[in-house]
Amino acid sequence: MKILILGSGGREHTFAYKIAQSPLTSKLFIAPGNAGTAQLGTNIEISVTDFEAIKDIVLQEQIEMIVVGPEDPLVRGIYDFFKSDEALKDIIVIGPSKEGAQLEGSKEYAKEFMERHQIPTAAYQSFTSDTVEDGKLFLESLKAPYVLKADGLAAGKGVLILNDIEEAKTELENMLTKQKFGKASEKVVIEEFLDGIELSVFVVTDGKNYKILPTAKDYKRIGEGDTGLNTGGMGAISPVPFADKEFLNKIEERIVKPTVKGLQEENIPYKGFIFIGLIKVGDDPKVIEYNVRMGDPETEVVLPRIQTDLVHIFKHIDKETLEQITLEIDDRTATTVMTVSGGYPEAYEKGKVITGLETIEESIVFHAGTKQDENAVITNGGRVIAITSLDEDYKKALKKSYQNIEKLHFDKMYYRKDLGFDL
Repeated sequence: MKILILGSGGREHTFAYKIAQSPLTSKLFIAPGNAGTAQLGTNIEISVTDFEAIKDIVLQEQIEMIVVGPEDPLVRGIYDFFKSDEALKDIIVIGPSKEGAQLEGSKEYAKEFMERHQIPTAAYQSFTSDTVEDGKLFLESLKAPYVLKADGLAAGKGVLILNDIEEAKTELENMLTKQKFGKASEKVVIEEFLDGIELSVFVVTDGKNYKILPTAKDYKRIGEGDTGLNTGGMGAISPVPFADKEFLNKIEERIVKPTVKGLQEENIPYKGFIFIGLIKVGDDPKVIEYNVRMGDPETEVVLPRIQTDLVHIFKHIDKETLEQITLEIDDRTATTVMTVSGGYPEAYEKGKVITGLETIEESIVFHAGTKQDENAVITNGGRVIAITSLDEDYKKALKKSYQNIEKLHFDKMYYRKDLGFDL
């Protein structure tokens, strides 16, 4: 099969790494890709949201399957674009419909969906610029810390957690009336703060059947000890040691089953991944958020543990026969550590030469923000390279990743040295 992956980050490089291993793959394209994906397939310089350009390349290259990495094209309706076009409708698209993608595209939509299907989550209310004063009153009814979420997509940065009530009121105003996160914060969801430990559960579904993938935990904050600004993710560990069988059973019964059943009952086409951001409050799981694709950097620890052929899984998703598959999972622990550009997640420079890539042993290198210059690999993003290792426990796996990172170099390179500190 000829397959196209959309996206350019560590998640897409990991998909390319697994898809390239499949005997079902005859040719692999990645748009736009990075320096790492270029070693596994053909990079095509087009935007993930330029649907007409994607259509042209799909028809020209006779591509039979599209795997959508990031959320943006899903929220904009790439699945519907393919399915409503006579020339494209038979091409397999791994990703939900535009309606299904609203689970990530709108925090309010996701909250209402959870309410309809009795899925446990934090109490909340939504506000617009017309109801700022009501929002301030609602804040006063809550206990600190206060959680403010931009309703729309804000590249993982639209959530504020504040301890001071006055600061929370000011930020609510900044989001709603001063467009702090642009269009994403035209509506803001305020919700109660849930105190507990977070984890991510990944589900793959054909819209009727589902398979639960390995759990993972990522580290969002830039600073050690989980301090400082939120990032797209500084590293991840899979599986999550505290998610025992009993707890995973609660997640499946209370969250996964009603989510998939809800999609089916509401006739929402959904063929792809559901990423459920959870928090363990006491002994109970509650949903913080849904994402409608794999997470990054969690993909870099979840996919390397899946031993079943990924393309084979995708073909069953398309045929709605996912129940026929048995997932083979590597029982070792996977860890990934992300190296980032100096200054990230605020202003940073690109174009720094990366050295030491060829010296890495016993770990897998996933490119996140890189590109191939004439004869060097250079930085091209905030998060640059993820180093994934597998071993019998997370401490041994992390040790491998850290030893290999010491062989890497680019100007102002930074990474967190304390992953797993809370486990």
